[in-house]
Amino acid sequence: MRLRPLLATVTAALAAATCLTAAAPANAQRGNACSPSVSIESFSDALDKTTYEGTFVGNFSALAVDRDGRIAAVSDRSALFTLDRKTLRPAAVVPLADESGAALDSEGLAVDRDGTRLVSSETEPSIRRYARDGGILDRLPVPDALRVAPVGRATSNQTFEGLTFLPGRHTLLAGMEGSLAGDTTGIVRFQTWERQRGHFALDAQYGYRTDTGLNVSETTATPDGRLLVLERGFTAGVGNTVRLYLADLRRATDTSGIDTLSGQSGVRLARKTLLADLVNCPSLGAQAKQPQPNPLLDNIEGLAVTGGRHGRLNLLLVSDDNQNPVQITRFYSLRIRL
Repeated sequence: MRLRPLLATVTAALAAATCLTAAAPANAQRGNACSPSVSIESFSDALDKTTYEGTFVGNFSALAVDRDGRIAAVSDRSALFTLDRKTLRPAAVVPLADESGAALDSEGLAVDRDGTRLVSSETEPSIRRYARDGGILDRLPVPDALRVAPVGRATSNQTFEGLTFLPGRHTLLAGMEGSLAGDTTGIVRFQTWERQRGHFALDAQYGYRTDTGLNVSETTATPDGRLLVLERGFTAGVGNTVRLYLADLRRATDTSGIDTLSGQSGVRLARKTLLADLVNCPSLGAQAKQPQPNPLLDNIEGLAVTGGRHGRLNLLLVSDDNQNPVQITRFYSLRIRL
């Protein structure tokens, strides 16, 4: 989602080396801690305001790990990049479009076991399956209530912001960014699809309550089936708020048949646990181009689990610079303990 007005694009040559900066030891010291369970290992601004094969490198809204270990990154200007896992240097870019050739507001990304890409667009909203070359393979059904008004009850630019496969890749989950009309402000819906004979059919839906003033910017599954949820907000003159939560759907109520969510008795929302408020991370020498409560922060939208075991996970996050000179395309390497 574009949180700031678009300004003139500023491009620069890609740095010869795009390695993550300020790498920390595997057992991060206390100085790298954002919270008791989260530490920041490094960050990189190397791709900020660069181009690759004539395409602006930025506007990143989602990340996913490809089958070969490289990083797939989608921009909300209909470009799907492949990035080197270690250097983050772009290796390929594919344009995306809808069935009529129109651009998408691409916000969510998941890579299937056969290498196809599932991409959500906030416009309708929609989820499409793409081949690696950008060709459309399929389009998933969307509940009427989740469609943008007046067709449905969703607000424009507040729909499918996160997209992830649960372990086993039989279930796909999309996280709504904002609340539906009629639902209590702050309660958003997570929709799932189940794989059936090569296609995805609508399945259960769950409610999730965000912190006051924040929206969901990403949902990513952990290896044990829980969800990492990024909640994000922006206040002019102050900057961004970005919080990382762990959500558990196992005892949550299926809300697909419930018209209005208001925290009513008998409806169990997803349970969430704060892992870290990223304002508390050490800045590692980062600089901001606009006011921020921590110069490390920006408009963080993308999150992928890149490795880990035994409850310790490596995460890669990215911010969406909106092609705005006062925002930054910044990658963050985090380590969490669940």
